[in-house]
Amino acid sequence: MIAFVGSLPDSARPVAWRERSRVVRSWRLWRTRNPRTFNEKVRYKMLRDHRQLMVTYADKAAVRDHVASVVGTHFLPGLLHVFDDPQALVDATLPSAYVIKPTHGSGVAIIVSPTADPAARLPARQHSWAYTHIRPEFAPTEQLAALGESWLEQLYGQGPNREWVYGNVPRRIIVEEFLVGPDGAVPDDYKFFVFHGTCRYVQVDRGRFDRRTQDFFTPDWSHLPLSGGNPWAAPSIARPERLEEMLELAERLGGGTDFVRVDLYDLPDRIVFGELSSFPAGGDSPFEPESFNLEFGRHWHPPRRYR
Repeated sequence: MIAFVGSLPDSARPVAWRERSRVVRSWRLWRTRNPRTFNEKVRYKMLRDHRQLMVTYADKAAVRDHVASVVGTHFLPGLLHVFDDPQALVDATLPSAYVIKPTHGSGVAIIVSPTADPAARLPARQHSWAYTHIRPEFAPTEQLAALGESWLEQLYGQGPNREWVYGNVPRRIIVEEFLVGPDGAVPDDYKFFVFHGTCRYVQVDRGRFDRRTQDFFTPDWSHLPLSGGNPWAAPSIARPERLEEMLELAERLGGGTDFVRVDLYDLPDRIVFGELSSFPAGGDSPFEPESFNLEFGRHWHPPRRYR
């Protein structure tokens, strides 16, 4: 039997048996056969949608070619390096600001830039699966390589009965340009929930490395009385000038599937692609009030069989 390595910091800990058990998989298939809420439909999709397209969406390197073919290369962040061996970072030519992350997971990146908090330091190896913003002088490439090795030891997604796609992504290290927002800091993250090619909701995350806020809007920029776990921004986030362009871009990237969350950045000079997420939070997204879990799911009609 295959031993799966967990996505938690302790890469030596195997995934729980239920995340690789065929009996549990059969039980979950039966239990999710008639999903109603958004989270139920995410779990339904995780168990049934095994198209190669899902693997492409999850692969931080391969998705770039997909995005280029759909909307063009000008929406992609600049690519600096892709390494199979993290030790290649030691001798790599790097600018003063860049982003480094594994290709086979989510929720992790090291952002190196002179605008980081002077007190920030790189995480310990056992706590490497996290977001870190750090200044160049505190990011020696030897340490980056060691953290990269720890990433490649870990299988994100908890195993074949959960976010199975990450187990099918080649484990590599990707280095991209550092994106700068209007204030010179890390830009706001716009997340577009696209159902059957139509965007229904927009999530905006601000201040990832400071005082993080999270707001939800309809496509006409009406603020929703919804919390996903973080406070709302104050003052309220103004409607982006290029909202219509971002909506069109998100819907083009979200075409051809029943649901995908399209993440974009609205920079002063251009819109930049972030990622495509087919299984947000592994089907455990928080909704307060819970009624929005059903409301989000109302727009989603997953097929009986994915082809």
